[in-house]
Amino acid sequence: MRKLVLLFVVLLNASVFAQNEEYSIVVKDIETLLPIENATVVILKTKQILTSNKEGKVTFVLSGASNVEVSETNYESLTTRWASLKENGFVVYLNNKNNKLDEIVLSKQSPQKVLQKIVSNSAHKLASSYRLKVYVREFFMLDNKYSYYNDGLVNFQFDGKAATTLLVEQNRSYGLLETDVSSDLRGYDLNNIMGNYTDLKYFDPLLDPKAKKEYDFIIKGHAKNSDYYVMTIVPLDKAKEAIDNFEVIYDPEKKLIVEFSIDVRPQNLDKLEEKTAENSKNMTKSFIKVDYRLDGEDYYLLSSNEEIAYNLVKKEGIKKIHVRNSFTTTNFNRQNFTYKESDVFKEKSLFNKKNKIMTNYWDISGFVATDEEKAIIASLDFKL
Repeated sequence: MRKLVLLFVVLLNASVFAQNEEYSIVVKDIETLLPIENATVVILKTKQILTSNKEGKVTFVLSGASNVEVSETNYESLTTRWASLKENGFVVYLNNKNNKLDEIVLSKQSPQKVLQKIVSNSAHKLASSYRLKVYVREFFMLDNKYSYYNDGLVNFQFDGKAATTLLVEQNRSYGLLETDVSSDLRGYDLNNIMGNYTDLKYFDPLLDPKAKKEYDFIIKGHAKNSDYYVMTIVPLDKAKEAIDNFEVIYDPEKKLIVEFSIDVRPQNLDKLEEKTAENSKNMTKSFIKVDYRLDGEDYYLLSSNEEIAYNLVKKEGIKKIHVRNSFTTTNFNRQNFTYKESDVFKEKSLFNKKNKIMTNYWDISGFVATDEEKAIIASLDFKL
């Protein structure tokens, strides 16, 4: 009898381990064989969403089998059958669309009017009731050295209006902070960031009628995808206040934003007057890239990357601050989650929450750190 019980336990454990296996996929360009960054990989069985890193890699844990959908704006989408994914580290190759349709698009409406419509429609579509599970991470540099890092799995519940509810599933923080600059290295307000991505307030300066005197608006066909248009908005040489360059990729039929980026070119930074008062900030870099996903009637934030750098004026000298943060949506759901009021995360950033680690979520939750990033995190962990 003991042998039978022992055999049952062994078989049960083997079954449990077999049900949850880790898989890796690398996404590459079929012609250049180079990895494709920011490709979207959807595990169709669980609806888990993953985003490839600079190495083109995604990693996930799955019980059983599932076909996998792989897509990226510049490539033809591909659905891969599970039978071909049994080997760990499988490579998926995507075909470049190469439509070369980047001619200027003529329209009866001015580009600014077009922008007003797609921003309004996109914001309206994003303002519905749903929840996102998002992998959040932030890298901080102080005087050109990595000093702090945090990441976490955060549930954002949207109420269909302007408010969001946050629940933090897991999180971790590594690194050292100096007391005199700690307020600048304690992370961004998660609610504010998500609010910016859903209400699209970034575009407010462009929607003002006076923006025509500050910016040049041009619409072209997308060079690699005939379904999309690209609007570029750049400051005019005579612009007094405008410094941001915008690029908006959108679906002209559905009037929805697919992707947008905002960056400040060095020549525009030179327009800014240097501040000398204590605690003032002089920007040295600013970059934002945000992607959205349209899946049937569902439209939501897919991923974002922000990078900002500035010189902080202190009595003892200049402190160089450099921050990178990213959001990666790993799951979308129309159903509201249930929670107790005590579970709601009411602080601004993950810095204010104690470490809570139950799984290796950072490896299987939508975005895998590159080898370089893993080395940075490990070095900060070693300092503790």
